[in-house]
Amino acid sequence: MNSVTRLSGKRCVVTGGTSGIGLVTARKLVEMGGDILIVGRDANRGLAAKRSIHEATGREGADFLQADLSDMDAVRSLAESISSRWDYVDVLINNAGGMFGKRQLSAQGFEMTFALNHLSYFLLTALLMPRLLAASEKARIVNVASEAHRRMRLDFDDLQSEKSYNRLLAYGRSKLANLLFTHELAQRINPQQVTVNALHPGFVATDIGTRHGLMPSFAWWLAKFAALSPEKGAATSVYLASSPDVADANGLYFYKCKPIKPSQEALDSDAARCLWEISTRLTGIDWGGGQFS
Repeated sequence: MNSVTRLSGKRCVVTGGTSGIGLVTARKLVEMGGDILIVGRDANRGLAAKRSIHEATGREGADFLQADLSDMDAVRSLAESISSRWDYVDVLINNAGGMFGKRQLSAQGFEMTFALNHLSYFLLTALLMPRLLAASEKARIVNVASEAHRRMRLDFDDLQSEKSYNRLLAYGRSKLANLLFTHELAQRINPQQVTVNALHPGFVATDIGTRHGLMPSFAWWLAKFAALSPEKGAATSVYLASSPDVADANGLYFYKCKPIKPSQEALDSDAARCLWEISTRLTGIDWGGGQFS
């Protein structure tokens, strides 16, 4: 099949799509013929991303929706905007994320890393599930996780890092949450209608290190020499969103377009169910019994 037309007629949502691997992912999907909604917090960056995709592809295949995904009310408004515009969604790529140098609280009082990196994935996926189930062909959910999940364990008595806060631990635990969410959702959906998979993009040369206080600008500049380009970092997201080779993959974790085994903690079914129940309560979302078909 011609790669340029592989996604013709397909509708895709890419969160965190205004820069880095999210922007490259959106551009690649537009090149393949898809219609893309890119989601980001900053309107100027969003409109610039939309222009850059048009200039690079020659297609008006991308549009922008503004939302601060750490705010659960904004996630709900975003889902309403998408649902009013589209009666079905073929691909949802949960890519937005961040790391914060000091403990911050979201609009609802959740620790910011947990809210942005996990709860937004959980809530947006739930709200868009009816549109995903309405797709004429099998829909796909792609969760961008990270190898930072390894050697992590969730403390269910302190998911909000109230007892102590460390930015690297908070980030790693949020990425473990992405994998536990993927694991549990894969058990609840009908894989003949919707699949869900997660991925590690690699260490990618973006501005997350300095934008979120990971390290000083000079140190991050040095580290970027060992990093992947955003193009290479986006490759697995694009692969999971579009390749017929993974049309039936469900509940797996990928790196460099190949499935790999995550940590044992990421495969803990009891932890996955516990996180699901807590996330349901925190977001106030009704998953309709939690089974999707």
